Parts: sequence; C-alpha cells; structure tokens
Amino acid sequence: FFAGSLRVVTRGNALYWGWLGALLVLILSGVLAYIDQLDQGLTVTAMRDPVSWGFYIGNFTFLVGVAAAAVILVIPAYIYRWPPIREIAIFGELLAVSAIIMCLLFVSVDIGRPDRFWHMIPPFGILNFPSSLLAWDVVVLNLYFLVNFVVVTHLLYSAFARRDYNHKLVWTLVLLSVPMAIGIHTVTAFLYNGLAARPYWNSSILAPQFLASAFCSGPAILLFVLQLLRRFTAFRIRDEAIWKIAELMAYAMFLNLFLHGAEIFREYYSDTHHLLNTRYLYEGVGGHNALLPYAWTAVALNVSAFLLFVIPATRRNKVTLNIGCVAIYLGVYIDKGMGLILPGLTPDALGEIYEYNPTLTELRVAAGIFAIGFLVFTLMLKVAVPIALGQFHVDAVPGRPKEPLPAPRATVAGT
Repeated sequence: FFAGSLRVVTRGNALYWGWLGALLVLILSGVLAYIDQLDQGLTVTAMRDPVSWGFYIGNFTFLVGVAAAAVILVIPAYIYRWPPIREIAIFGELLAVSAIIMCLLFVSVDIGRPDRFWHMIPPFGILNFPSSLLAWDVVVLNLYFLVNFVVVTHLLYSAFARRDYNHKLVWTLVLLSVPMAIGIHTVTAFLYNGLAARPYWNSSILAPQFLASAFCSGPAILLFVLQLLRRFTAFRIRDEAIWKIAELMAYAMFLNLFLHGAEIFREYYSDTHHLLNTRYLYEGVGGHNALLPYAWTAVALNVSAFLLFVIPATRRNKVTLNIGCVAIYLGVYIDKGMGLILPGLTPDALGEIYEYNPTLTELRVAAGIFAIGFLVFTLMLKVAVPIALGQFHVDAVPGRPKEPLPAPRATVAGT
C-alpha cells in the first residue's frame, strides 16, 4: 500500500508538478523566514506586549473552523446515509486532517520558545488538564486529528485491499467525530470569551458564532476541490451534492450574520465604555483606523455571499457559486483574523492603541504553513481518488497499466 501510494504521488502531468513546485517554493520561503524568527525572536514579527496575539493565532482560529466543518458532510453521509454526500464524505475528512496539521503548525510558530514545548507533555511536563483551557484545546485538537486520520486511513486501505471495512470501528469513530468537531471550535471560542478582562471577546454567543462561520468557510474550500476533481479526474460528483452543500452554507451564513448583528446591537445600544473596542474596528478611534478597510470589506463580502447562496438560481449557477465561495472564504477569514484578534486587544488595558500589521516574516511563515497543508491535502487526494475509482488496488501489477476495475463493495464512500 505504501509503496504503491509512493508511485502514485510521484506520477503526474506538468500541471500537477507545477502545483507541487509552487507549494515547495512557498514552504522553503516559510522555513527560511521561521529560521530567522527563531534566531532573532518574535521581535521580527509585529506582535508586542499590547498585541500579543496576531496573524498566527488569527489563522489558527480560522483553520480550526475549517477542520470542524467536516461535520457538515459527515452527518448527511453517515447518519442520514444520503448517497450524493456519502460518496464524497471522505474528502471532507481529508480536508479536516490537513486543516488540523496547519492549526498545530500555527500554534508552534507562535510560541516564542518552541524548545520548551515539552513542558506541557506528560510525564516530562505538566499539561494542567482539566483546569487549563489551553490544555483542553491541545487534547481535543489532537484527538480530532487522530479520529479523522484513523477513519480515512482505514477506509482507503480497506478499499485498496478490496475487502469490507470494519463497520463497527468506522461507525463508532464517525459518531465520536461529530461532537468532537463541535468541541474543537467551542473550546477555541472559550479561550477567548473566558477572558473576562477582554470585553470584546467576553460574549456567550461567541461559540455558536464560531461554529456558524465555520460551516460556511470550510465547505467553501471543499466546493472548489469537488469542482476540480470533477474537472480533472473521472470521479463522478453529483450536482445534488454540490447544491446541497451550498444550501447548507446559506443557512449557516444567515446564522453567522444574525449572531454578528446581535452582538453589534448589544454593543452600540448599551453604549458603555466597552463599546470602544467595537468602535475601533468599525469607526476608528482617535485617528487610528487601520482596521476599517478589513472590517467593512468583510461585511460586504459576507452579505454578498449570503445573497448569492440564499437564492437557488445563483447558488446553482457555476459562476455565481464560485464567486460566493470566494466571498465567504475571504469574509470569514478577515472576521476571524484581523476582525477578531486585534479589536479584542486594542485599545489595551491602559487605553493605548498599538496599530498592528503583520510583517513580511509573518506573511512568509503563514504562506509556508498553508503550502504544507495544501501539499498534504494534494498528496492524500492523489492516492484517494484512484482508490475510489478502483484504479489503485492490491491486485494491480506495478508498472503495467490496466483497465480500471469496477469499484468493489468496500469503497471509500462505504456504499
């Protein structure tokens, strides 16, 4: 299986190798930037005492949502057993695995002294579980990664070996992954709203708002992937599956906008001194308005995407569907990055305003981490698709092309 997978990923056309080459260039650039950060410390980033969380943690928060969004495919595929979604559910799980890898990398590069990471690993260090929310985040992220990795590996290997998969194992882990998907983003939200001294984050609706936005941004990426698979491979993806995902995204975006509007109403209607953080985001304070372009761009993108997806005719049109996916992805990305982290820390406890903008080092490191995630996802797809098509299996003779065999009973879709 491993030798055959290695052969599969090392074969491809010019477009495939060009894509891998571009990702490797970004990874190399990110590694060099991170080496410079390790050498000089976090001073090469724009983070300072007033803004101690920045671009790295913003990306981490966004990608946790992308990982959690796999549940939007798991529930209709495995619980309701709807065939159009069941056939593509494994791609959502592969995306979750890639997203968790990127999450862990973003946390790692945000640590000023990564060599001290072992202090939280038992038995060498103390995890402080369950008293520490950070410990909860570490536990749920790693468990969610392990569950998804075991499920996709078992399904792919069973289909490769042309035998039925262990239904009891897969069903148990899939059922476990549903509350875990909710849990990873809920715990991430608790990291913010548990900080009572940060009024911008100290809101009880932050967790459901995180989940609503996650169920938009994650499927937006997946819709692009499904269309690319349908365009460049023989894998059959039904229109009903794409339309159903887009419909679910419309509901999630409505909930996201509603919760966002409810929070803004609370801030402006109460008009207490805690409004200062929200005002800094949407109006600027004392001539400091660096976040205004980000804030209003996110609002425009999110509202536009909702209008495109809530109308059946536009969400079933290929052009407007893709425009809406881009708008949702960028809108949620800004909301969970610049629109979440910075207003929560600005103004600081002394009322001072530090205008944060990521440095070139942060941008290069972040691009390298995204490239690692896309590389992992690409290589997993390169193996998963021919297994799903019945072209890569245990009976195939290495080096001799064969006609694709009909997919056996134990396909990755479980049908």
